[in-house]
Amino acid sequence: MILKGKTALVTGSTSGIGLAMAKAMAKQGANVMMNGFGDKEAAIAAVKAYGVAVDYHGADMSKPDEIAQMITATEKRFGSIDVLLNNAGIQHVANVEDFPIDRWDAVIAINLSSAFHATRLALPGMKQRNWGRIINIASVHGLVASMQKAAYVAAKHGIIGLTKVVALETANTGVTCNAICPGWVLTPLVQKQVDARAERVGISNDAAKHALVSEKQPSGEFVKPEQLAALAVFLCGPDASEVRGAAWNMDGGWTAQ
Repeated sequence: MILKGKTALVTGSTSGIGLAMAKAMAKQGANVMMNGFGDKEAAIAAVKAYGVAVDYHGADMSKPDEIAQMITATEKRFGSIDVLLNNAGIQHVANVEDFPIDRWDAVIAINLSSAFHATRLALPGMKQRNWGRIINIASVHGLVASMQKAAYVAAKHGIIGLTKVVALETANTGVTCNAICPGWVLTPLVQKQVDARAERVGISNDAAKHALVSEKQPSGEFVKPEQLAALAVFLCGPDASEVRGAAWNMDGGWTAQ
């Protein structure tokens, strides 16, 4: 229970990686402010099952004003934000010359700018208390590129750069900032890519999953959200107090190639 009495704000936490992160924070005793779309009631109930206080804010992570409202609401509800998990993200796939401008703007806003806005607003309180953990969910695409993912790759590279700057600016404090870089994780976002591939190639969903993961990830296995959440818990703990500005990949060997 390393986070008992503390508060974690997890963006994009109603499904996938974000929900696993919210559960892991709650399991460690943290109160949790959740955010995201979809079936929020089931997600909230799953986190409440750990016996902590849970609240929800429906901020649109593409809108700075709504992010500010979420930060204020979290501090008002729980008194502080001790752990900030910037996880919200979207994807769009197209060649650069065909990439819709509105999709570029949306991906950059949600995958990169939202983390900046949440961080700049949460940092003053963390610095005042001299303790905080900022964990940015980046991607292997913050370290390497893939075709047709210009906005996503640019945003995730940007997240790692932002992580390093915040880590340097807080290096003499009890606040740390790090990034986690997952490889293929079978989230709802990735399942859409699996479904599209199965339909396009005319193969089963299982075959499409295997083909997708094997192209990039030497292990041939998807990373589990719970494994990423366990890494986040470690980064929140005392043994990680000098892990600062890291871009920690968990990718089945993808970036080792």
